[in-house]
Amino acid sequence: MNDLTSKTDRGIDDLIQQSHDASARIRVSPDDVEEKLQTKIHDIQEKKVEQVTQQRASQEGFPYISLKGFPVSPEALVLIPEAEARELKAVCFFFGDAEIRIGSVNPRAGGIDALRQRLENDTKARAEVYLISERSFEAALRLYAMLPKRREFKGGIELTGEDLENYRGKIGSFRDLNDQIQRVSTSDLFTMVVASALKANASDIHIETEQDDIKVRFRIDGVLYDVAIIDKKLWPKIISRVKLLAKLKLNVTDVPQDGRFTVYLTDEFIDVRVSTVPSAYGESIVMRLLMSSATGLELEDIGLVGHALDIIKQEIDRPNGMILTTGPTGSGKTTTLYAVVKKLNKPETKIITLENPIEYRVKGITQSQVEGNEQAESDQKDIRQMIMDGSGGKKHYTYAGGLRAVLRQDPDIVMVGEIRDHETAEISIQAALTGHLMLSTLHTNSAAGAIPRLLSMDVKPFLLAPALNVIVGQRLVRKICERCKEQYTPPPEIAERVGKLVDALPENLRGSLTRDSFKFYRGKGCVECSQIGYRGRIGIFEILTMNEEIEKLILTGQVSEYQIQAISKKHGMLTMAQDGILKVSQGITTPEEIFKATE
Repeated sequence: MNDLTSKTDRGIDDLIQQSHDASARIRVSPDDVEEKLQTKIHDIQEKKVEQVTQQRASQEGFPYISLKGFPVSPEALVLIPEAEARELKAVCFFFGDAEIRIGSVNPRAGGIDALRQRLENDTKARAEVYLISERSFEAALRLYAMLPKRREFKGGIELTGEDLENYRGKIGSFRDLNDQIQRVSTSDLFTMVVASALKANASDIHIETEQDDIKVRFRIDGVLYDVAIIDKKLWPKIISRVKLLAKLKLNVTDVPQDGRFTVYLTDEFIDVRVSTVPSAYGESIVMRLLMSSATGLELEDIGLVGHALDIIKQEIDRPNGMILTTGPTGSGKTTTLYAVVKKLNKPETKIITLENPIEYRVKGITQSQVEGNEQAESDQKDIRQMIMDGSGGKKHYTYAGGLRAVLRQDPDIVMVGEIRDHETAEISIQAALTGHLMLSTLHTNSAAGAIPRLLSMDVKPFLLAPALNVIVGQRLVRKICERCKEQYTPPPEIAERVGKLVDALPENLRGSLTRDSFKFYRGKGCVECSQIGYRGRIGIFEILTMNEEIEKLILTGQVSEYQIQAISKKHGMLTMAQDGILKVSQGITTPEEIFKATE
């Protein structure tokens, strides 16, 4: 090594002497000569450093590599956080299907072996350590600045929306996405999928491993669509990318995991809930996209119009009582409550919500996230073990426990994400009777089904009857794309079913609408709606208000859904199917959507 050093030094001295001789013989600018001289000296010194490092690698038994100009992929670089890379002077410069390569200035340092083992456990790939020079390390370290900007925050990772905006312009349809996705890196692939999902207004992204390939699907307006097929060999990089973002354990593949990260756009942020589940060919990933802004959540926007809107406005102006929204999972119950809360949100009003999870962020109200009751019950089994191993306890913050605490906060209005047990139902009803306006959801198929459901939770009938103000039954249906909407003639059987519903409409709501005057519309498909024909969703509703006849029926304790439905219709309640047909007549949706949602 000393011989190599002395030879290099003599070479530099000779070069300096030659430059002086050349400048003496030829009229050249001294500054130009000096600049060229310094460049040449720098190149020689770099070469000298790499030669010394290569000789050292040979002596110590490590492979050698120079990372200057080496194409380090983002998915490789991100495997070692920048802070850890600086501390250990080590970077990951290659991440293949079954191999990882780590460059280290000092491969024999104590932390390097632990790092190698951790990466092997996390990725299930073999890791090899290379010796690199300080110059190589500094060159690789500068690449961290080119990664998408992220910062830690409580419960996830922030991902800037700059790349999302770049990709949105390139993707006009699902076919464009499938074509583009084949030609990008793994990190760009993931960003492109998220950008395309946002462009299509998807609520969920599904990435599923199959026997021969990886399938990407979007849930758009409640319906799943295949959007891309990815080569199966990319799966290790895709699952690692998602798990790193969502802070999931890379080496855990045989049990479900849940995580989250946040996408920050120009004027809002999107909370992404990530779920992984083991499957026959790997893991299934589902990412739910939750728009955290409640902007645009108006009662009229979600489909409450006309007579239904008048009833809701009247009921939410009451100072106390209970307002329930009912329907199956995914029918928009919570969104309706948020629209009500937004309407009631005033400086002089104290509003507190209990949610799991918090889906929208609303300024001016207090929002609290609780555990589901099932989770709390399962956690109880772990208490003895936690005491024994000193790990501490979990929070066990349920709807019922949270509701007790919230009522001590002097609220005017309380929103409870869901009523699913006797304790939560009983506390909610007591609060509704003692001067609070209570808002909540219930899983039943209709508005009339909410009352038997509450009675089945052992709620006292004499408390339930005066506590209830209004029950909203609802479903979500797809809206016709406005850009490609056209009038059409439906099949005779569809027209006949629509005619029967029109005939059954209350006279005060039917107006001039008749079978003969009814017009049908549909979307023929365009770029705006990704050739689907639908874009966005709207609610169809039935509004059940309390009356003396229903209260008397509740007090008997023997109540059926059909009895309440019949009484409500007699008093002028519009059913969901009838509300839907009115929206069909206005060109908002199609009869097929109404029949699918209400049958």
